[in-house]
Amino acid sequence: MSSRERPLSPHLQVYRWQIQMVTSILHRATGVVLAAGALVIAAGLLSLMLGPSAWSCFTGVAGAWYGQLFLFGWSWAFAYHLCNGIRHIVQDFAIGHSIPAFVRSSWLSVAGSLVITAVIWVCALNGGAA
Repeated sequence: MSSRERPLSPHLQVYRWQIQMVTSILHRATGVVLAAGALVIAAGLLSLMLGPSAWSCFTGVAGAWYGQLFLFGWSWAFAYHLCNGIRHIVQDFAIGHSIPAFVRSSWLSVAGSLVITAVIWVCALNGGAA
């Protein structure tokens, strides 16, 4: 049996990057980040259950620069996944199916996620008062 070279499907290097492609990839990536964040939340609840020493260890890690960086990234992933999910629900109702509407809603989901993340962190850093 002879083996023929089969054509390869186009890769990311072939396509011109567009916001719709970026938002699709980001939606999948933020889903993975949210799953990792759920494990961190579970670890936090477990440390809370185990007592003050385990909780202080957890809050020490969460308060360190790398913990804060993770929490910031996780909060942005949550906000982006939320905004993009709402965008997809709206599109499921057959609203905004033109190419300009897709581009506009893609940029709105990115901008909205940045605004939501900024509001969350301003409130968190000010002790709950914006």
